[in-house]
Amino acid sequence: MTAAARRRAERRGRWSETLCVWSLRLRGWRILARDFASGRGTGAGQVDIIAARWGVLAVIEVKARDTAADALAALSGRQRRRLLRGAEAFLRHRPDLAAHDLRFDLMLVTPGRWPIHVVDAWRDGG
Repeated sequence: MTAAARRRAERRGRWSETLCVWSLRLRGWRILARDFASGRGTGAGQVDIIAARWGVLAVIEVKARDTAADALAALSGRQRRRLLRGAEAFLRHRPDLAAHDLRFDLMLVTPGRWPIHVVDAWRDGG
């Protein structure tokens, strides 16, 4: 990937995450973290969005692709395991949220459409 293509992809990703944050806020979610990373070398992945509402703590991965099917297929088992470790690291930083139900969601962003929120997209088994 060229440097210019990498910059375009990063801009698209930032824009997609911002669009998802606004979508969540409009539906009553409280955004607790964006781009949360526990630190290099921990094996924990960067989490795009962590949000809370009604006793649910949602760990949300944002995928921007040309089609919803491509976005849905873009999440690998390895990424799911890293997101689980990222969620565990976040909860170590915020033990006050441990009583919340933990859920892993996916938000799909495609051109010209409002984000699709896939609730409880996978279980923490990876």
